[in-house]
Amino acid sequence: MTTVHATPPSNISLGDISLNTDNVPTLQEQTYKITPEQAKFFKQQTGITDDDELKRHILAVQAEAYKVAPYPCIMRLSFIALRTTQLPAREDVVKIGLTRKGAILLDIGSCVGTDIRKFVADGFPAERTIGSDLHPEFRELGHRLFRTTPETFPGHFIPGDACDPGMLSAVQPFGAAPDSPEPDLKTLTSLNPLHGRISVIYACAFFHLFSESTQLHLACALAGLLSPVPGSIICGRHRALPEKGTTVERSLDTSMFCHSPQTWTEMWDGAVFPKGSVEVDTHLMELDSDGYKRRWTMLWSVKRL
Repeated sequence: MTTVHATPPSNISLGDISLNTDNVPTLQEQTYKITPEQAKFFKQQTGITDDDELKRHILAVQAEAYKVAPYPCIMRLSFIALRTTQLPAREDVVKIGLTRKGAILLDIGSCVGTDIRKFVADGFPAERTIGSDLHPEFRELGHRLFRTTPETFPGHFIPGDACDPGMLSAVQPFGAAPDSPEPDLKTLTSLNPLHGRISVIYACAFFHLFSESTQLHLACALAGLLSPVPGSIICGRHRALPEKGTTVERSLDTSMFCHSPQTWTEMWDGAVFPKGSVEVDTHLMELDSDGYKRRWTMLWSVKRL
């Protein structure tokens, strides 16, 4: 008698969340919804003017990105949302890009880079932007989505694990600008040479993938990258709660830790940066997402004083 052993299920790591490959939700075409503002932006960026062709194009890139990592934001097509337009700090970011000589913008957990493209469309120099993600495949998928090449869109991409000290080590926030020459952004394979040099750090749908302790570590690591020049800013949005705790991510059937506006502020102003050296701004919104009520999202910024 022959014993047949079932193949053990494999897991996909999404931050600190582990997802069994057997439980990955199937993409549904009916989730495709695009606002007039989004349609206008993508038509301008891609040169695709026909609505049906644009839909096919976006869904094709979605399918490829979902094979790389089945994040809920890819399943829900949130990666085509112009999320930067909702940031209270958006004007600060654009102003830095337009007026601060040599400013660098980092999008951590950039996925296919839609948010970077919007910042560039608003005036931030493309060659001074960096996308970073765990998955190197997102570099090519970003160019495919926007129909560009590294020559036609000179933004940079540095793949790697933000929790790996070789990629991003946690150092104390800089009190003065680094006195060494700026590294060549084109040749970087790690974010560490950029300690104390980045004017804008953008983190969208990033922190909520991690535990409370890992969120603190990542906050410290990003703080070490931030320029000490007053007005330098870390900003973004992610899942949150009125009181800190855990919430359920229904699409993945798993729980995730969420800060409250109060604990998020206390973490940055006092635990990460010396108390009183930054201004923390938070906006908690209750959304109706995918038919589920009470889905809380927090828009936030941390600005050096």
